[in-house]
Amino acid sequence: MTTTTPAPTGAAPTPANDLRAQLEAHDPRRKRTDLIMRVLITGAFVLAMVPLVSVAWTVLSHGVERFDLDFLQYSMRGVYGGMDAGGIYHAIVGTVEITLFATLISVPIGLLTAVYLVEYGRGALAKAVTFFVDVMTGIPSIVAGLFAYALFAVIFGPGIKMGVVGSVALSVLMIPVVVRSCEEMLRLVPNELREAALALGVPKWLVVIKVVLRTAVAGIGTGIMLAIARVIGETAPLLITVGVVDSINFNLFDGRMMTLPVFVYRQFQQGLVPCTPGDASCLATINYDRAWAAALTLILIVMLLNLVGRLITRFFAPKNLG
Repeated sequence: MTTTTPAPTGAAPTPANDLRAQLEAHDPRRKRTDLIMRVLITGAFVLAMVPLVSVAWTVLSHGVERFDLDFLQYSMRGVYGGMDAGGIYHAIVGTVEITLFATLISVPIGLLTAVYLVEYGRGALAKAVTFFVDVMTGIPSIVAGLFAYALFAVIFGPGIKMGVVGSVALSVLMIPVVVRSCEEMLRLVPNELREAALALGVPKWLVVIKVVLRTAVAGIGTGIMLAIARVIGETAPLLITVGVVDSINFNLFDGRMMTLPVFVYRQFQQGLVPCTPGDASCLATINYDRAWAAALTLILIVMLLNLVGRLITRFFAPKNLG
C-alpha cells in the first residue's frame, strides 16, 4: 500500500498551492464592487415595487368597502343620485363579451402572421409585414377606436355604437402583441426538431402544426393571455365605439354596452353627489366608491388572467425527456 508523505514544513510553494492561495484570498476591491452592485440591484427592485404596491394598496383600501356580492350581481338600471345601490354586473358582462370577441378576431390573425414570419416569410413581403406590425404596436388606443368607428360608420351610418365595434377596436391593439409574442415563442423552437421531422418526409405544414406549434403552445398561450390583459383596461376606444349604458346588454351586435374601464371613468366623471343636509339615504361619495370598487374588480380580473397564463406555461410546457 502506497502512502503519500506530506511536504516538509518550509518547502518551496508549488503552483497548485499558489493558485489555491489566490482563490481563497479576499480582494477588497472585488468585495466593494460586489456590495455596490447588490445595493444598486436591491434599490432598483425596491423603486420598481414602490409604485406597484402603492397603486395596489390605494385601490384595495378604497375599493374593498364597496366590493361585495351585491355590487357584482346588480346593474345601474334605475339608480340615480346618491342612492346606496347599483353595481357592475352589466359592465362585467360587456367587458367579458367584448374582450372575448376581440380575442377570437386577434388570435387567428396574429398566430398565422407569426407562423408566416417565422416559417415562410422571406423577401420584401416579410419585411413589410414586420414593419407594419411594429407600426401597429405604437398606435394610440384612441386611433384604434376612431378606425373601428369609421369602418362601421361607412356600413351602418354615423353614430353607430355596438359591442362588436369595440371588439374590432381592441383587436387592432391586440394583433401586434399576439404577433410579437407568438413570433418570439416560435423562434425558440430548436431547428433540429424541424429538420428531424422534414427528414422523415413530413410535409412542411404538418411540421408546423404537429411539431412547432405543439412545442411552443405554452409560450403562445401566455402571450395571448398577456395580450388580453393589455387591452382589457382600455377606455378611450370603448368610449367612442361602445358608449355608455346603465342596463344589461348581452348582444354584441345590437345597442350600447358598458365595460369596466368606461364604468370607472363615468363614475369618477360624475363626482360628488349634492345631498340634502340630514338625508341619510344619500351618499355624497357613492360615485367614487363605485369607481374604486370597479377598479379593484378590473385589477383582480387582470391578476386572474396572469395566473392563467402562468398555469398554461406550467402544464403545457414541453417536458424534458432526457
